[in-house]
Amino acid sequence: MNAREPHDSDPDATKTSAGNPLHDDGAQPAARAIPRVPAPVPAPVPGRATGPVRTPGRGAGSGRPGKGAASQSRPTTDGLPKTEPLTPAELRATTSAKRMLRNLVRGEQPPTAPLSIVDRLAGSPYANPTIRVGGVDESARKTIDFALRLAETMFRYGAGALEVETSIIAVTAALGLKNVEVDITNQSVSINYAPKDQNPITLLRVVRSWTSNYAGLSEVHQLVSDIAAGGVSRKEANKRLDDILKRPKPFARWMVTLAFGVFAAAFVGVLGGGLLASSIAFVSSLMVDVVSRQLARWRVPDFYATAGSSFLVTFAALLLWRFGANIAPSIVVAGGILLLLPTGRLVSAVQDAINGFPVTAAGRLLSAMLTFGAIVSGIGVAFVAGNLTGMQDINVTATFPPAYDFWFQVVLVAVSLVAITVTEQSPVRLVLPTMAVGIVGYFVLLGITQVGVGDRMGPAVSAVVIGFLARVVALRMGSPQLVVAVPAALILLPGLRIFRSMYTLTINGDDFLNGAGGMLNAVAVVLGIAAGIVLGDSLARPLTAGLSSNERRRTRRR
Repeated sequence: MNAREPHDSDPDATKTSAGNPLHDDGAQPAARAIPRVPAPVPAPVPGRATGPVRTPGRGAGSGRPGKGAASQSRPTTDGLPKTEPLTPAELRATTSAKRMLRNLVRGEQPPTAPLSIVDRLAGSPYANPTIRVGGVDESARKTIDFALRLAETMFRYGAGALEVETSIIAVTAALGLKNVEVDITNQSVSINYAPKDQNPITLLRVVRSWTSNYAGLSEVHQLVSDIAAGGVSRKEANKRLDDILKRPKPFARWMVTLAFGVFAAAFVGVLGGGLLASSIAFVSSLMVDVVSRQLARWRVPDFYATAGSSFLVTFAALLLWRFGANIAPSIVVAGGILLLLPTGRLVSAVQDAINGFPVTAAGRLLSAMLTFGAIVSGIGVAFVAGNLTGMQDINVTATFPPAYDFWFQVVLVAVSLVAITVTEQSPVRLVLPTMAVGIVGYFVLLGITQVGVGDRMGPAVSAVVIGFLARVVALRMGSPQLVVAVPAALILLPGLRIFRSMYTLTINGDDFLNGAGGMLNAVAVVLGIAAGIVLGDSLARPLTAGLSSNERRRTRRR
């Protein structure tokens, strides 16, 4: 070729910006020929289809790499099996199987944050309360004071620890307080309020007195429901609570005293006593109420007041029987001591223990056991006093035929249930519903006994039914379950068994083991009744979840 290679020292040669040397006449020099080495062709594999092979390097007719032969499509291979696409049903089944397997092998994960205290309201009548979101209340101290007054009132009227706790949480949340912690023991309620970047506030209130006022407890329950619905301010709530505390009880004191006697007389008739035995039980119960009221004025502890009352009932029956009265002392005593038994306290103790309040449950259970011991002590002292007067031995194992026909006994049960609601100061609107629940429980008790379940299991099963129906009726009537359940279940208590066991322990010392076994059986029955009421309440919760919301909707319409 005639073209010569450019050199750096040649003046006739120039360089372009791209670095390609050009002659002065602008002609481009011919490229140097580079020999191409053919790529090796792989040997054909048996069973595999052969086709054009893509070679590396520049493609034919192109100055860019990767083009040319590479632009040809890859041939299909008919030797591999074809995969059919999955149907939508198969895709869903595969996804479900993967999710199930993942959940099966995945370990339990701890929560990333503590649960909100408002979640404690789940299952209570105050679930899903209206929460104020307008910021932290500047007068938080007043709100906490109101919540403590409310809790003290509920405790005094006989509410359980869980109901008190849920009421405090609902009220404080509805009135705008967050970061509230509640601690409840047997006699005190403590509230700790610790807002962020502020000084915490901790207040405590001690409960030093108790009274029977189920009507007041129902009104407090309605007040908490209205506050949780978001329609009551703190000022109005304080005024309503003051009105509840100042409002007199629904039944006068003389009516309560009369109800004590009516209950004892009616229940003695149910147990098999005649008209004379019911009359003695009526008079002795009136005397017990008058004496216990006088002892309360003298500030005598409840233990001695209860022991004196049970002594009076027992000794009066034994004395009249000693001088020729045609009565069965055991039946008269059983009817007289039944109202002295701490039924409400036992139910609250079992409910607190089940719901996770061991300290409160232990305190209430100890108080109930002391009351139970006071009753037994009074009966024992009465037996010793009667034995000193020359009283003959009583056949406590004797059974008595019914003094009245079946339907008249049902009427007596209804009368005794009405009398119980009066003694517990229940709301007037709940007298008939409580009587109806108690009669249903009595029928269940009779039916279970006929089946052959046993004397210890029968009252517990009947208590479950009473607890179930009591929750439904009470929430529909705007009251807590305890207001209906405790009076309705009082007829199930084994007063006659307590009397027989105490007589065996005190008089017949040779048969001590039978007496101790009878007392243990009586205690087991009492605890079974309390546990049955709590179980019935728990079983009814899923079915009554909408009753509280309906109640709040009615409140908003008002």
